Amino acid sequence: MPEQFIKITAICSFEKYLISEEKSIATIKKYLYDIQCFVNFLADRQISKEEVIVYKEYLTQHYAPASVNSMLVALNCFLRFIGHGDCCVKLLKIQRQIFCREEKELTQKEYRRLVQAAGNTQLSYILQTICGTGIRVSELQYITVEAVLAGKAVVNCKNKTRIIFIPAPLQKILRKYIKRAGLQAGSVFVSTKGKPVDRSSIWRQMKRLCKKADVPEEKVYPHNLRHLFARIFYGIKKDIVRLADILGHSSINTTRLYTLETGHQHLNDLADVQQRILLIT
Repeated sequence: MPEQFIKITAICSFEKYLISEEKSIATIKKYLYDIQCFVNFLADRQISKEEVIVYKEYLTQHYAPASVNSMLVALNCFLRFIGHGDCCVKLLKIQRQIFCREEKELTQKEYRRLVQAAGNTQLSYILQTICGTGIRVSELQYITVEAVLAGKAVVNCKNKTRIIFIPAPLQKILRKYIKRAGLQAGSVFVSTKGKPVDRSSIWRQMKRLCKKADVPEEKVYPHNLRHLFARIFYGIKKDIVRLADILGHSSINTTRLYTLETGHQHLNDLADVQQRILLIT
């Protein structure tokens, strides 16, 4: 049997395995993409530990450490699945982040400019919904007419079910949108074909908004609104456990990444500590 055919059948079998493990659609797509990258790199060569190590070095030269580890996790999973567990490689050791990159952090002022630039369009309401609840863009479909009227939505994501509360101010805003759009039931944010609007469409619309809002493109993507919600919530409540529940995280370590301040803020905090030390001594 040709080697290429074995690769194709193995990937198809791996996809079925991921589905049986109830992985999310996004996770399955990501894993399959990462595996295909390895297959393309391998070309007609046989799978071996040496080849995987060379591939790891290649990734290290072309991708950020976090991205490398993400791709290696998928590859290791695939290698174990096809019986090549002995070819798995170790992940890169990355020092725990203590602050986020300032050029990537969306500020409250920039968020407001985006909303204002979006005007009275559907995108404006989408921005306010994500930033007002902290939901994932893939969870927008659960914001239904019924949920808005009830003040809460039942979200099923990543094999977990949780309740998302819709704050009264956001309820008021969404009720106006629902009335204007003539919606009776189902998802609030739908395309012209009546289906829930997809993430790629939202992403493209947000990018087009950047110039008008005078916000750098690298800061504008749906997930950054979720990060902004997390930073504001944590800044007010200082309750990371409760925030983890709201965001639907299984690990506090994941939530911690959402609450990181910029390096500039980190320096200010260190300066405050130094000031107190000097006063004490």
